[in-house]
Formats: sequence, structure tokens, C-alpha cells
Amino acid sequence: MKTILYILLLFGFIIGCNTTKPIASQTNEKLANAKLSDTITIENDSLEYQIIIIEPGFNAWLVGNARPEGFYSQTLLENRNIIYVNEWNRRAANPIQFNGNLYQMQIDYSYGIDYGYEVNYKLYNYFIYFQLTYNQRLGPFTPRI
Repeated sequence: MKTILYILLLFGFIIGCNTTKPIASQTNEKLANAKLSDTITIENDSLEYQIIIIEPGFNAWLVGNARPEGFYSQTLLENRNIIYVNEWNRRAANPIQFNGNLYQMQIDYSYGIDYGYEVNYKLYNYFIYFQLTYNQRLGPFTPRI
């Protein structure tokens, strides 16, 4: 594959301590459903890339809070994404200075490659979600919806 764009941010599901535990099969089914609903995969065979975002709550946030597709131009999304990716990769390369649990992997995203609107839109919105959820700032722009 020419370019592989993986964003695999897997934050483990926290299993609370309860006085009573539900039946194991029901628990496994609920966890599987939650994982599926919070996994977004975008693939394009012609460019040979894949982006996977696994983040509890992101899918619901994307549907309920993000601006609709088409609101931003692709150029704006690409310009913001390159800034966010560069800062993300800098932090992923320095796990001692930055929380290694937040920045687990570097992102292979190159300026000048047309990943398409959908990838740029979802990547941009993931960065906004991430910054708002984890109180991080990846660039000079205030993260807002």
C-alpha cells in the first residue's frame, strides 16, 4: 500500500465495580455493540489508505455535535489537519513529556495528497472531539464546534 493512514486510538473500556454483575453474555453483547458503534472506518482502494477511529463516544458526538458535511471546505480541513497532525505526531514521539495514553500512535498524513473530503472531515472532527474531551490544545485555534 502506498499510504496507510491509521488512527487507532483505543481507550479501554472501564469496567466499574458493581455489587451485582449482569450475566456475562449480556455484558459481552453490550460491550461489542458499544465498540461497533464507536468505530469509524473509512477506506479507499484507489489511494490505498485506511483510517480507523476507535473512541467511545466519538460517533455519537460526530452525529450530534459536529457541523454537517459540506460546512467546511476541503482546503480548510486539509490545512487544519496538517497543523493538528504535526502537533499530534510531535506529542506521540515524546511519551515522557506528553501523556502516552492519549497519543499512542503517530498519524501518517501528508500534505498534498488528496485523501478526499470524508477523510478530512472525520479526521478534523476527531481532533476537535479529542481536544474538547481531553482538554488538550493541538494548535493555535481554539477547538470549538
